[in-house]
Amino acid sequence: MLKDLFISKTRVKLLETFLSDSTQMYHVRDLVRRTGDEINAVRRELARMEALGMVKKEPRGNRLYYWFRKDYVFFADLLSLVAKSTGIGENLLKNRHKLGRVNLAMLSGRFVRHEPKSQSDEVDLLVVGDIVLPELSAIVRAEETRRGQTINYTPMTEEELKFRRTRRDPFLLGILTGSRVMIIGSDQDLVG
Repeated sequence: MLKDLFISKTRVKLLETFLSDSTQMYHVRDLVRRTGDEINAVRRELARMEALGMVKKEPRGNRLYYWFRKDYVFFADLLSLVAKSTGIGENLLKNRHKLGRVNLAMLSGRFVRHEPKSQSDEVDLLVVGDIVLPELSAIVRAEETRRGQTINYTPMTEEELKFRRTRRDPFLLGILTGSRVMIIGSDQDLVG
């Protein structure tokens, strides 16, 4: 089944477009502009992706709109891959050496899926380690500008994470019980 996923550069670009904001619908010409590919290549990939059950389409007026199906079997996996290869996830990985010693970096699932916050104190990004705060702030500000929204982020040392875990801190428990995408590190490292 993996051979169905990554057979063309056009498909990779379409996946990045659809999953960078999985709440959006796109018409064919918009997808052509976003991918920079020829219209026939985009149409061909959309037809393949529809046949595989990745996308759905709907005619509206004289346009066809497409969106990624959240019930697709690999939706969460692809969403995680795209979160690591675009936007703030990509910038965290690309600039990891400038950020200090980063042990963990995590984005909330809600943030990755572009869903509205349910509580004002929900964290979008948690970074654990000995962090160079000005570098992290610059990455976050760039993503805030790109998205047009404020990002609630929390840097934390490894010792603070361990302390909060042993105290069953409500803030940390909220993070641990929510959905998340690990950019650096693993779920096991976060949960302890």
